[in-house]
Amino acid sequence: MGHDHSPAKALTATGKHRRRLIAVLAITVGVVLVQVAGAALSGSLALLADAGHMLSDAAGVFIALLAAWIASRPASDARTYGYQRAEVLAALANALILVVIAVVVFIEAIRRLGTAPEIHTGIMLYAALAGAAANLVSLLILRGAQKESLNIRGAYLEVLGDLVGSVAVIAAAVVILFTGFQTADAIASVLIAVMILPRAWHLLRDVVDVLLEATPKGVEVRMIREHIQSVAGVVAVHDIHIWTITSGVPVFSAHVVVEDDVLSARGADQVLDRLASCLGSHFDTAHCTFQLEPASHAEHESHQHA
Repeated sequence: MGHDHSPAKALTATGKHRRRLIAVLAITVGVVLVQVAGAALSGSLALLADAGHMLSDAAGVFIALLAAWIASRPASDARTYGYQRAEVLAALANALILVVIAVVVFIEAIRRLGTAPEIHTGIMLYAALAGAAANLVSLLILRGAQKESLNIRGAYLEVLGDLVGSVAVIAAAVVILFTGFQTADAIASVLIAVMILPRAWHLLRDVVDVLLEATPKGVEVRMIREHIQSVAGVVAVHDIHIWTITSGVPVFSAHVVVEDDVLSARGADQVLDRLASCLGSHFDTAHCTFQLEPASHAEHESHQHA
């Protein structure tokens, strides 16, 4: 016996903020073009690394937008949850792109440490300042939405890293301008590569948790069990499963043992309403399924899970 809400009708967390992502994508692509041109004219690896990082951001945002569109397609008999998990796969691709960018930049920066070419700091500095300003605007655009979606959080973290990277490029340009220490460019490149990896790891870890159907962060099974058992007519609860289809779409299922006289048509309906209300109000879970079982049936149940 179930009580649920079709996830196919729900708008995913990324889908709700498409306009923010489109704005960030336009800003990012514009800055990439400026920084690539600046890197070519100035000879700065750090500026090129920052441009490469921002290009990966643009690719990540584009993938997120594409995934949000795919995820909005309706469910079918073959895919009962629709394509919502596509957003998580997009976040996975984004994390892997970040790792590749970091490794390539790091290797090139190490190669340059002993043979730093002459850098034209004026162009390098102006391009880095433009990147920092654009990243700050993008952060403000994404700030309100980054807690709701893995994809938007990934984009937010990447832009934050870009801002720090732009600051590193600005610092390197200032050092070269006033001291002539050309190796500062390669050092800034190494720092940018090192900053990328931890963010890629955290995003990858969150994606793996979703793909492995781990219990969502902040959700305690013990507390949910206590709330369900406090509902009138409920005797016990077992086989609890909590997982996430995609960002903002948690799913819950459980076997709920109730008093035998509760399983009349009216009694069962009331219990289901109370259980759904409990999950929705306390744990923000709208997509829940309950299997009601009479207490007299408990001896036939094999409790495999929590």
